Amino acid sequence: MCRFVAYLGPPLSLQALLYDPPHSLVRQSWAPRHQRRGAVNADGFGVGWYDHHVRAEPARWRTPRPAWAERSFASVAGLVRSTAVLAALRDATPPSPVEESGTPPFTAGPWLFAHNGRVDGFAGGGPTNAVLRRLVSDPRTAGIEGASDSEVLFALALDRLDAGADPGRALADVVATVSGIVPARLNLVLTDGHRLAATAWGESLFVKEGDDAVLVASEPHDDDGRWTPVPDGSLVVVDRSGAVVAPLTP
Repeated sequence: MCRFVAYLGPPLSLQALLYDPPHSLVRQSWAPRHQRRGAVNADGFGVGWYDHHVRAEPARWRTPRPAWAERSFASVAGLVRSTAVLAALRDATPPSPVEESGTPPFTAGPWLFAHNGRVDGFAGGGPTNAVLRRLVSDPRTAGIEGASDSEVLFALALDRLDAGADPGRALADVVATVSGIVPARLNLVLTDGHRLAATAWGESLFVKEGDDAVLVASEPHDDDGRWTPVPDGSLVVVDRSGAVVAPLTP
């Protein structure tokens, strides 16, 4: 369930990243190739991108409609270029509502975040919902807009960033905390447009390096041989120099 792609590199148009590849993220909304659960990702589509010459905070566009239906966004995607992008599709966990507040990527200050997976017992106000929400600080609780488990995971990561953790450590701590409480699939991705971190925890994840760029994605968007699968239970940390993959520590 859900798909995402994150990019750091030379300026690239959103069309080239999200529409042009033969197995693009938009195509994955109806025909994913590596998705382990579910068949379509039709419950939302969102894109965040940076222009650090203008501001540190990203621009973000999102909709609860399926990506294939967003013709207006497709018409402008070729005119928007960025050195850092995070885009995602949503396949909502029933009985979660399908609405914009639950659509990734989520943002706070300079950060963008997305989640591929689920936290057992969270959807529909299940017992895990209250347990995890109690772990979030009051300031970050106030920033939660909707009902998704992804927003609570983001809030937990923001608390760790607020405490001085780097993105990789923040995500690793969230995985350790949540998986120590309840079964969960926690492929998380976090970026400020300069750095990027992602986890492989129960879902597919791939990395591609080359042409001075790094891509981290739920699945390859083409058949380029440079795509490398990330072992389950791994942390990926990316900056402009490349990607490092290491085991997630308990």
